[in-house]
Amino acid sequence: MAQKKAHEVDSWLRKPDPDIRIVLIYGPDRGLVAERARAFVERAGLDADDPFSSVRIEASELDAVPGRLLDEAATVPMFSARRLIWVKNAAAHKQLVEEVKALAAAPPRDSVVLIEAGDLKKGAPLRGAVETGRAAMALPCYADDGRTIDAVIDEILAREGLSIGLEARQALRANLGGDRLASRSEVEKLALYCRGAGEVRLDDVRTMTGDVSGLGIDDVVDAVLCGNGQTFDASFTRLAASGTSPFLVLAAAMRQFQLLQLMRGEMDAAARPASAVVAAARPPVFFSRRRLVEAALQRWSAAGLDRALERLQATVLLTRRRPDLAVATARQALMALLVESARGGR
Repeated sequence: MAQKKAHEVDSWLRKPDPDIRIVLIYGPDRGLVAERARAFVERAGLDADDPFSSVRIEASELDAVPGRLLDEAATVPMFSARRLIWVKNAAAHKQLVEEVKALAAAPPRDSVVLIEAGDLKKGAPLRGAVETGRAAMALPCYADDGRTIDAVIDEILAREGLSIGLEARQALRANLGGDRLASRSEVEKLALYCRGAGEVRLDDVRTMTGDVSGLGIDDVVDAVLCGNGQTFDASFTRLAASGTSPFLVLAAAMRQFQLLQLMRGEMDAAARPASAVVAAARPPVFFSRRRLVEAALQRWSAAGLDRALERLQATVLLTRRRPDLAVATARQALMALLVESARGGR
């Protein structure tokens, strides 16, 4: 199987196999996915900034232009030994999976295909296409544990000639770990604040760092469902800063509203309470979210959920037409749903 366990990824990236032609980097930690993708490009000796030897593609674009990935991979580079095809924001894109399968069966000679994806469960078609393919490698990225968080802290503080005491380190570590880029941003901000001081103190940590340990798309969606504007603003801003595609947030919101729509239909058809419908849901609702989902079902009517899904679908279309305004467009649409949720979703 062409895959590495999470703890093996960094060692593989330090010296990538030059015979690998397809690399899939995936996981819920979008910041770590992006960081490792850049590390792979650098260590593999590829030039992502040269327009003649590299191309970046959004995975959604492949649905509109079937065969593009195969054509790009078959293009002979003009001024370099290998060409980089960098696919961003991959998920359950059927066209991408089909073309990756074809490339895995007959790996390109002059190109390297790098794919960034979100969380892919075991058995996901894209993972399967890479893990069973020739000259292909799948690399998972999961949220940092204590050891990797300490490594990030030490790396950044060492650059500034800073030390940190045990109490300050524990306080800092408690606020990190949900997303690698967000964690790095927090530590770099702290290092800049303490530049020249020689040591990072506990008061410095309390003054300069926020809690990014729970950073994730689910935080944004849950804030919309419960009408929490403060949490939404902080979570969405951090996701945008980490480079997470607004489409992923919108897609997660659509999935959640579709589930609510199904459960609301059961409530109305059988006159069942929200608690009973949530308890019987399949797949089951995680226990820590049950009260939130029950409250959302009570707030939102069937008609309100229909309108919410129409708004989300229209927003996805707008972000594709104007990718330069995708973040602002997604924020505005989600804020509108948040306000409606706070008013009762009627």
